[in-house]
Amino acid sequence: MNPQFDAFVTAALFDSTGGAAFALGDGTVRFEDGTTLEAHDGAVLAAAVHPSGRGIVTGGDDGRLVLSRPEGAEAIAESPGKWIEAVAVSPESGLIAFAAGREVHVRDLADPAFTRVFVHDRSVSDLAFDPKGRRIAAATYGGAWLWYARIESQKPTVMKWAGSHISVLWSPDGRFLVSAMQENQLHGWRVADEKNMRMGGYPAKPRSLAFLSKGQLLASAGASGAVIWPFAGSSGPMGREAAEVGYDQNALVTRVAATPGGSWVAAGLEDGKVWALDLRGKRVVTLREPTGSPVSALAITPDGARVAFGDEAGGAGVAEI
Repeated sequence: MNPQFDAFVTAALFDSTGGAAFALGDGTVRFEDGTTLEAHDGAVLAAAVHPSGRGIVTGGDDGRLVLSRPEGAEAIAESPGKWIEAVAVSPESGLIAFAAGREVHVRDLADPAFTRVFVHDRSVSDLAFDPKGRRIAAATYGGAWLWYARIESQKPTVMKWAGSHISVLWSPDGRFLVSAMQENQLHGWRVADEKNMRMGGYPAKPRSLAFLSKGQLLASAGASGAVIWPFAGSSGPMGREAAEVGYDQNALVTRVAATPGGSWVAAGLEDGKVWALDLRGKRVVTLREPTGSPVSALAITPDGARVAFGDEAGGAGVAEI
């Protein structure tokens, strides 16, 4: 499958059936079976697999949060006049969260009446639930704010670090939180004591992150190869060196994806190339040759068998490894 869409590919995702879906800048959601849904009146800005594993939840610049499944699309929340730029879900707790400006909204699949709104000082760029789905981290200017997702009135824990934080990710054991910054660096915190972890040395902005090997390793974009940080032990990457795999002198990595419980890493490059690599063997498998358009979306199935990708010019595909 190698379709050519007419818009920027915002996200490529696999649902629980192993089927691929693509969310696009023209407001549509396209499924691997050929189904096309008009989900938004405007661009899709963020997407995640529904907590049930079936269907795609998208946020758009029309202020709508939409659930798309092959049989149809339906709006499940709205923030009129605002852009929904981040979406996070938790299969463990059944919660869905989305960011609209300075506000983070939380919904519960089991209780249509449940809603929580958490307000920040500045706009929220990204969201991530912890492994149990109880806390949510919001990336914003000056650090990450942590909220208990179900508690209405609370004071957040603020993980501080100067600068703009644009992406955020919990480690699978919940002990670490990592953010990608507007600068050419990552920043991490050990959640228990808020210990800072500076993770720099990137030639470009490492906007894409993915844990693998049951949380012992973190893959990131922003260099000529996928940058792999060690997270085994109580101190994570503190005082340790990162490795770089899949080095390509012709282009930088723009997106990474990885198998949470395995050793496969996939990477999409700024020239459109896509590759995958098993860290146990270190052999790079080229899945798409360069096309000239930067890869903007990437996903890999948990078993490492398939990779879905999309680029800024609308090129997309699903490849077998």
